Amino acid sequence: MADGRDVAAEQLKQWQSQRGSQRPDVLTTGAGNPIGDKLNLMTVGPRGPLLVQDVVFTDEMAHFDRERIPERVVHAKGAGAFGYFEVTHDITKYCKAKVFEHIGKRTPIAIRFSTVAGESGSADTVRDPRGFAMKFYTEEGNWDLVGNNTPIFFIRDAMLFPSFIHSQKRNPQTHLKDADMVWDFWSLRPESLHQVSFLFSDRGIPDGYRHMNGYGSHTFKLINASGKAVYCKFHVKTDQGIKNLSVEEAGRLASTDPDYGIRDLYNAIAHGNYPSWSFYIQVMTFEEAEKFPFNPFDLTKIWPHGDYPLIPVGKLVLNRNPVNYFAEVEQMAYDPNNMPPGIEPSPDKMLQGRLFAYADTHRHRLGPNYLQIPVNCPFRARVANYQRDGPMCVTDNQGGAPNYYPNSFTGPEDLPVVKESRMCISGDVQRFNSANEDNVSQVRDFYIKVLKEDERQRLCKNIADHLKDAQLFIQKRAVKNFTDVHPDYGARIQSLLDKYNAESGKKDVIKTYTQATSRMSAKERSNL
Repeated sequence: MADGRDVAAEQLKQWQSQRGSQRPDVLTTGAGNPIGDKLNLMTVGPRGPLLVQDVVFTDEMAHFDRERIPERVVHAKGAGAFGYFEVTHDITKYCKAKVFEHIGKRTPIAIRFSTVAGESGSADTVRDPRGFAMKFYTEEGNWDLVGNNTPIFFIRDAMLFPSFIHSQKRNPQTHLKDADMVWDFWSLRPESLHQVSFLFSDRGIPDGYRHMNGYGSHTFKLINASGKAVYCKFHVKTDQGIKNLSVEEAGRLASTDPDYGIRDLYNAIAHGNYPSWSFYIQVMTFEEAEKFPFNPFDLTKIWPHGDYPLIPVGKLVLNRNPVNYFAEVEQMAYDPNNMPPGIEPSPDKMLQGRLFAYADTHRHRLGPNYLQIPVNCPFRARVANYQRDGPMCVTDNQGGAPNYYPNSFTGPEDLPVVKESRMCISGDVQRFNSANEDNVSQVRDFYIKVLKEDERQRLCKNIADHLKDAQLFIQKRAVKNFTDVHPDYGARIQSLLDKYNAESGKKDVIKTYTQATSRMSAKERSNL
């Protein structure tokens, strides 16, 4: 590009060139009335007050006052793009959804990537999970697979979600990010150890959005044409290869190019370098779930790939940038409720909570008719129901069709063949405490077997660099949790904290766990 500018920087010039020799459009009000002067207010004399009848001004200003809609409580900053999903392998023995009905079938998709905790103006290169939300526009309605770039999460019970997010946001008095809040919550909920370890590893700062994986994370159900159901997890693996940013490079970009992730995705697609991801499932039968050594619906744990291997399904390709960011990305709304026949929720408590929360927040942000917004509209299916009216209804409101059910006038009828699968459940109704369902075994495997020595060193340093800003009693509790995972894990973090605390002048430096490494077995030492 001219002067070394990238495609994104040249957007306005490209828009102009696409118009060719077209003359500028006539400037109008929102109602389409032509405007004669857009530079000067209508006043009584050159120095007099303005007039209420200056509709050119009031039309412009009234709309300007209402340009912002509420930003998302989480996932406020993001990038989006469009493309297709293509089936490459037959999984109809597991799932009857038409999106998978034959090899070679393509379905239009929209994907939104995002950071989680930051506001809309925050940097793309912060250490944070990344949202990876996929919308499939199928002929059976939209399928929204609303995931992250991690296969796990911090909590397993949706009751904790608002408090968890509050702890990651800003202190209610100082309006600053607060290490006490973050680590107080994490250290009081040891089920967060798995995701915290992933977050502070190298993968906690992916290099843009093209070089990271995506996961449905939750357990779902797949139902085939015969009505047989299995449990399932969805995996999306980047074809570009995993790439992460160093702490130093991420910090530099946060100040020089805070929109790095958005820019990288936009430029790649604009240059025809279309990013793609390979789509897989894991499958577990109901019988295997009954005998599984832990709760298969626990969002803080993975299904071991050795026992439940990845089954290839298809490919996701992004080949179109949004025409307008607000219309197609800011208004993009994902809802885990949106599942075509053949895909259903499991008893995963976090998924069950999200089934309510997502549609509820969209109705708040965008209004009750948010599914009429083009980017959210299930345009490959015919919507026919008994929902009517509400703010910003922009369709024909289903005309004169009956708005009640049942009726005798050929209004839409249900389709019994797509009824949800049958399942048998029994048990006492109460609030079950799931806090202590083995919070360390899989984290230990991650620390010992997955990470290499240099990766373990960076993990512990990243944790200590953040934890050092919390109060000493919180540090102590957090280190105890890491020690429960593995003595070496806690010892390394404590050693770094001791150094930081001594340098900062914090009193009562804690040196509780530094000698615990002697309890390691020879086999464990060989893995380090």
